[in-house]
Amino acid sequence: MAAAPAMKPEPHARRRHAVSLALGVVCVLIMSWAAGLAWFVRDARRPPRMPPPCDGAVALTGGQGRIEASLQLMAQHRARRLLISGVDPHATLGDFLTRAPRVLPLEVWLRTTLGRQATSTLGNADETAQWVRAQDIHSLIVVTAGYHIRRAMMEIARAAPGVTLYPFAVQPPALLHPRRLATWRLLVVEYDKWLLACIDTARWTRPVHGLIHHDDIRPATSHAVTP
Repeated sequence: MAAAPAMKPEPHARRRHAVSLALGVVCVLIMSWAAGLAWFVRDARRPPRMPPPCDGAVALTGGQGRIEASLQLMAQHRARRLLISGVDPHATLGDFLTRAPRVLPLEVWLRTTLGRQATSTLGNADETAQWVRAQDIHSLIVVTAGYHIRRAMMEIARAAPGVTLYPFAVQPPALLHPRRLATWRLLVVEYDKWLLACIDTARWTRPVHGLIHHDDIRPATSHAVTP
């Protein structure tokens, strides 16, 4: 007696299996994203560690406390030169005197350079790479907000390979109120930006980036940064 032919799964059964598989993948992705966000928030709120003495330091503008912290590091002889990257094109060193928490030695200001070309993190990285080459800097302290430090370090490392980087994460006022909706919105946006930086999306979007941030410099147009 011949065996009965195998029954083929019905189309709706195959659809249910595909939907279940897709939902499972989505759930895993959402859980992974949420776990990563929890780690990112904890890391962003971690107090800074004092870095060892370095050749230079760079403060990335765009948030409170960054410039003040970098000037303090200079006063403590943690860096011999300072770049403040992304300042207003018309700014002068005199404009930053009021930000200093205390009277600083004149030598601190004489060894401080204002970078006026960067308008984004990618521009900060390019500007910093240009400056470290001009100043023969091999070790660098990166000063920025806790939620921005990892992405900034990543972009600077790509733009200036061979330079040893040390993070100094400033805790801005927003991180002092972690339960506020605005704080969570900021952290989620910065987390997603960091994830995109991890896969180096800037490499593929540089032409668009150049159109939007037309003042940013590109590695091919390197020239000395002047105060």
